[in-house]
Amino acid sequence: MYERSSDAFKKRFIWRLIVVLVGGMLLDGYILGILGPVTGTLKVEIGLSTVQIGALSAMALLGILVGSPIGGWAADKWGRRPLFFVDISLFVLASGAQIFAGSFETLIIIRFIMGIAIGAEYSVGWPMLAEFSPPHLRGRLMATINLAWFSGFAIGYTFATLATEAGVPYRLILGSSTIIAVALLIGRIGLPESARWMWNVGKHEEARRVTYKYIQDPEREIADLEREVVHDGPKKGIKELFAPDYIRSTVFVSWFWFCNVLPFFGIATFAGEVLKQFGIHGLFGELTIQVTAVVGVAVTMLLIDKAGRRVFTVPPQWITLGIFLILGFWAGAPASVVLILFFAFAFLNAVNGVLTSVYPGEVFPTEVRGVGTGFAAAVSRLGAATGTFLLPVGIEAVGIQPVMLILAVVVLSGAIVSQLWAPETKGKSLSETAAGFGH
Repeated sequence: MYERSSDAFKKRFIWRLIVVLVGGMLLDGYILGILGPVTGTLKVEIGLSTVQIGALSAMALLGILVGSPIGGWAADKWGRRPLFFVDISLFVLASGAQIFAGSFETLIIIRFIMGIAIGAEYSVGWPMLAEFSPPHLRGRLMATINLAWFSGFAIGYTFATLATEAGVPYRLILGSSTIIAVALLIGRIGLPESARWMWNVGKHEEARRVTYKYIQDPEREIADLEREVVHDGPKKGIKELFAPDYIRSTVFVSWFWFCNVLPFFGIATFAGEVLKQFGIHGLFGELTIQVTAVVGVAVTMLLIDKAGRRVFTVPPQWITLGIFLILGFWAGAPASVVLILFFAFAFLNAVNGVLTSVYPGEVFPTEVRGVGTGFAAAVSRLGAATGTFLLPVGIEAVGIQPVMLILAVVVLSGAIVSQLWAPETKGKSLSETAAGFGH
């Protein structure tokens, strides 16, 4: 009755889906990573102040804050597939416009638009990958999102550092993200709509056809679709995330994500300046922080479907708290100790950060998976924007050690929330993970 594709076809499809979806996160990391190393050039050529640098660094993140909930609402209302092309097309245009940007005002506007496009990407890409992933591999596949993001950040930071030293104009460095965006736009042509979304809006026959064609175990997937609770009436909006059925999921995912990214964005974006405050100079420390984060994600990706979720969620936050307390209270710590502590932070923060891409797709049900992911992403980017804006300003105003203690307070709050609420979802179907965490 329904077309059943070969296993080889389905494997090729899932790999293609992974590439084009996680490519959006690589792009996100890349555009944020390339900015830090060119800030010195921007100060000289455009005459930017420290406050303006902080504002420019935060602008893409603020765009994500706007684009994520809007994109999530649109993805839940009209489907995942249309948003693929809208968000990446917008990004291509905005990214290319950076090549011609020669003023602070122009860059602010462009980076904000790029952030809106990336925000929509969070809201559609993550739910899409979760909805096509088999339960026994979902953690690993969702972790590739973080691996791509950290890799993109490290690639962008390294490229921008080397290109700046070689005298490449900042406009070409910033505009280089256009190449990645165009490749992703081409790669998304012909992708199907999510079967879970179609089922949720009553398109059961279309959902079955997509399931038999693209899913490895279609009978099991359809049985799980039939178990998922679908509420009648209009599609849910952002305000529904605070209804009794969803508020616990909303608070946990949003705050956990917020507390993970705030310290990372501040430290990683301005790694050179942070290390200088501790008397450490040279590219070794800066680049090793980026590489260590990539290693942390890779290790977690390999183990998460065997070891589970909580072991990578809760302990890393408590250890990170200890790291910031040491950095904040130990004045005159040896450079070798400081470097080890920052490398440990980068590793543990990345380990913990993998769950920010796994939990949203698992604890939100299909009917609010897009808008829930989008809202949580918006809250997280508020944290990221806060980190990138306040860290350089904070260092200038009060010094590096008080800033480390402020970060310790943020991490403590995230650790408490995770200790109380982080669920164990290993090996469960999406209908099980969402139903078990709603209240």
